Amino acid sequence: RELCKRKLRVDPNSFRPDILHQELLALLDSPLNKAGLLKVYIHTKTKVLIDVHSSIRIPRTYKRFAGLMVQLLHKMKIKAGNDSTTLLKVIKNPFSQHLPPGTRCYGFSCEGTLYSPITLPKTIVGVDPEVSANQPPTCLVVGAMSTGHITIEDHPYI
Repeated sequence: RELCKRKLRVDPNSFRPDILHQELLALLDSPLNKAGLLKVYIHTKTKVLIDVHSSIRIPRTYKRFAGLMVQLLHKMKIKAGNDSTTLLKVIKNPFSQHLPPGTRCYGFSCEGTLYSPITLPKTIVGVDPEVSANQPPTCLVVGAMSTGHITIEDHPYI
């Protein structure tokens, strides 16, 4: 942290890969991902867009995760060892071109409307399963940063 302040002249709070590591572990271990209903993308502060395959197993230790991210940024993709499945891949911007047409996007922010964990899914998806099946897909934007907010300027598709 001190190296970032002195040598790079960058606030270490502006990038937190440890937060991203914890979020990826939680998302990819979730029942939503196991059911095949989750698609994860990573958008960095330097505008690098990463496609995350749903079958990837993120390393449990942060040190191995950091090494994997460095390898990804050098090689531009990470393939599975046993077959040709691409697990992580750097893709072209803008992010909105990778979303299906009609996708509804929501950004999570401490300055937004407060919903309880029970009412949020009902608000986004709806209560009636027949109506919900005909709705367009939903995109949730989560910030992996310790300070700052998700803004419309950075993410115009919200």
